[in-house]
Amino acid sequence: MKFSYMLAPLEDYSDGALRTLCYKYGADLTFTEMTMINPLSQGNKSTWSRLDFKDKTPVVIQLLGGNEMRLKKFLKMFKAHKGFKGFNLNIGCPSPHVINVGLGCAMIKRIGKTKRLIKIINDHGYKCSIKMRLGMNKSEKEKKVYLNLIDGTNPNFFIVHAREGSQTYEEEPDYSVYDECVKTGKNIIANGSINNKKQVSEFKKLGLKGVMIGRAAIINPTIFNQLKGHKSPTLKQIEKEYLELANKFESPNRYRKNFFKHFGK
Repeated sequence: MKFSYMLAPLEDYSDGALRTLCYKYGADLTFTEMTMINPLSQGNKSTWSRLDFKDKTPVVIQLLGGNEMRLKKFLKMFKAHKGFKGFNLNIGCPSPHVINVGLGCAMIKRIGKTKRLIKIINDHGYKCSIKMRLGMNKSEKEKKVYLNLIDGTNPNFFIVHAREGSQTYEEEPDYSVYDECVKTGKNIIANGSINNKKQVSEFKKLGLKGVMIGRAAIINPTIFNQLKGHKSPTLKQIEKEYLELANKFESPNRYRKNFFKHFGK
């Protein structure tokens, strides 16, 4: 697996307009927002609208859920578009209402369940990856439950957010965990407050297979090109291009509002 630059799944941010813009300016792979399996399996129109792709931008669909029968039902309904590059299982969401129903971070210790979900996706002919944190809390991180999950499952790659579930984005990520993650022999992608070439250089030295960028890509969608050492247009030009894409793709206002809340700041 070559070193890849990925746009993170960002709730109410990473719609088609942002994904296409980031891909144009250096992102090798983009991800949808977290999308719940249960309403997909029930044909919920609002949830399915997240899978309404407007172009061929390479995209991975991130799924949240643990019901195997629901997953099978959804996959029977699903038809891949030309830009589709696989599914990603969310095993890192720290939201209390997600954890309280046994999903997100609460799935990190459920290795058997995770293996079955991966197998279902693979059996339908699709690639599967995992996005995870270092545990649900500090205690789970100290017990290295994240290594058990990495050792015990075999998705195409793991995106490891270097924080445990109780940590906020204001707290520093712990990149020191990546060395032991890489030593498992699995494909590991770094995630968490990544925004400069020095970080990327260090990650490459460790043997990581890529970086996933979220908040920094909203501030500046050309960050992927910048990290690769390529030239990029001005933020004024990027603003114009984003609006053109948002209008073309008929993006709901909440995406535009959230984007401009952080863009260029």
